[in-house]
Amino acid sequence: MNNYPKKLSDLLENFSIITDQQERMNFLIDYADKFKEVPPEIAKRPFSEENKIPFCESGAYVWTRKQNDGALKFYFAVENPQGISAKALSTILDKTLSGETPESILKVPDDLVTKIFGESLSMGKNMGLTGILQKIRRDAKSFLN
Repeated sequence: MNNYPKKLSDLLENFSIITDQQERMNFLIDYADKFKEVPPEIAKRPFSEENKIPFCESGAYVWTRKQNDGALKFYFAVENPQGISAKALSTILDKTLSGETPESILKVPDDLVTKIFGESLSMGKNMGLTGILQKIRRDAKSFLN
């Protein structure tokens, strides 16, 4: 996990210890419960389609802002109140990737979703969650230019 930013690497190490599926789900629910929606000074409803994640069944949105030190800060909205997986992933990405440089974020591979949620995700859920990560990576790449 050498390519991962430190906070993300630590989190993935914790996840690798969890072998019980129910325990993993409880861990993810705890993250979903910590979800903080995008503040109104960043975005207000109705949210822009350019920030919407395609194929996400939970209606997820992502905003990226570059901070003065060059690090990125991510903000999220999840329109479906039952969107636990999208909320959990958004919280994890905010806690582990906000504050990282664009270069560091671009090193995070797409299989991160599988590492967090396991192999049992439906195709639709996997596409939506991977879309959140891909949006973050696209945004990070745009800040390199």
